[in-house]
Amino acid sequence: MPSAAPPADDAQDSDESLMLRYAGGDMGAFDVLYARHELGVWRYVFRSVRVQAVADDLLQDVWFAVARQSVSYQPTARFKTWLFTIAHNRMVDHFRTAKNHASMNDHGDEDEENGLAHTLAADSGFGPVRQLQSREQAAALITAIEELPADQREAFLLQAEAGMSVEDIASTTGVSFETAKSRLRYARRSLRQQLQEFA
Repeated sequence: MPSAAPPADDAQDSDESLMLRYAGGDMGAFDVLYARHELGVWRYVFRSVRVQAVADDLLQDVWFAVARQSVSYQPTARFKTWLFTIAHNRMVDHFRTAKNHASMNDHGDEDEENGLAHTLAADSGFGPVRQLQSREQAAALITAIEELPADQREAFLLQAEAGMSVEDIASTTGVSFETAKSRLRYARRSLRQQLQEFA
């Protein structure tokens, strides 16, 4: 599972400048970008595919793609938007080519669910989870997110995990601003309804 912290001396550099430095041969700049975004990308991918081994493989694919595409990188959008677009595309490819789509419905065993609920309740960057008081509440939230339609779940996770604006979500997923906004609105409404007992 990912975990890292960026070196203090590079902490003030923007993602875009770090990526340009990496494209110019500065390997340390890549390490800083990786430390900043590895966990957020992993959580986004994991909560979409819900199988740790698959999420780990896709995370590796995402960062290999970042390395491969560095020579052609242009800061025309925020680095984070570009990065999560790569992650989105890797997941689309995975689901398109996978022979067994059971990973979308596989909830894993009870210990795995409890572990994820504990992780979410303990140290997620995802705001609502920080306010949850128990593993039961965290498990209810996970279940509610998993029950969202795939497009709404993705929009919600991009905002919750990547801190993306509606505009960035639209760009990442290749839909219009209004479509992204609508997906996010429906996702929030559904989650509020499903989690009313914890309000």
